[in-house]
Amino acid sequence: MRVLQANFLRTRAIPAESVDLIVTSPPYNVNLDYGAYHDDQTWEQYLRFSGAWLAKCFRLAKSKGRLCLNVPLDKNKGGQQSVAADLTELMKRAGWKYQSTIIWNEQNISRRTAWGSWLSASAPFVIAPVEVVIVGYKDEWKRRESGRQSDIARDEFIAWTNAVWTFSGENGRRIGHPSPFPVELPLRLIKLFSYVGDTVLDPFLGSGSTLVACARSGRKGVGVELDPDYCAIAVARIRQEGHVDSDGSR
Repeated sequence: MRVLQANFLRTRAIPAESVDLIVTSPPYNVNLDYGAYHDDQTWEQYLRFSGAWLAKCFRLAKSKGRLCLNVPLDKNKGGQQSVAADLTELMKRAGWKYQSTIIWNEQNISRRTAWGSWLSASAPFVIAPVEVVIVGYKDEWKRRESGRQSDIARDEFIAWTNAVWTFSGENGRRIGHPSPFPVELPLRLIKLFSYVGDTVLDPFLGSGSTLVACARSGRKGVGVELDPDYCAIAVARIRQEGHVDSDGSR
């Protein structure tokens, strides 16, 4: 496992066309405190930033590389925006081909506090208590299986190819990060869309969930994170939860 403390757009530590699968959940531009990253850009700035990192991911992916992008369906903090629709379009502009969308039901409706106009048609807020995973690929979707091992079980394959997944999110206070995703999410994506021994990249590693999933499933994980404190959390989690050694490097 490699944890790189770096700005993803600037680092040259990852060779071009070296990545089999990218699994990530980028900042959502909802003004969360990410330490070294400012999550309060204008929407136009955020879209430019998103287009730039999606294009770099495309360059780093192998010809049959795949992308799994976890984002909210939409957001209302800082103004109503169709996050998933906008990033899907940016993904395609960067060169990725669209494959499918997985709906992740976090079951977090109880945390809802914004209703707009209460019991009135004046200006109600309609909020979807789900996130999505947008799945894309570089040149061709089908990968050859010769010499490669899939480790997904029959029941997992049947359940996970149904594109509505229901399981709880992660507790940010427990992890020490404002917006971690549970290991269950990248673990499903990694087992469903990659082979054992593949290289998996998370350009926004955060608390390290993707690399924990890589360690548990026998993949080669590379994670990039700007904040040094989150890098330390990620390395500790990989060692404690992934049961493997990991190195943190710049």
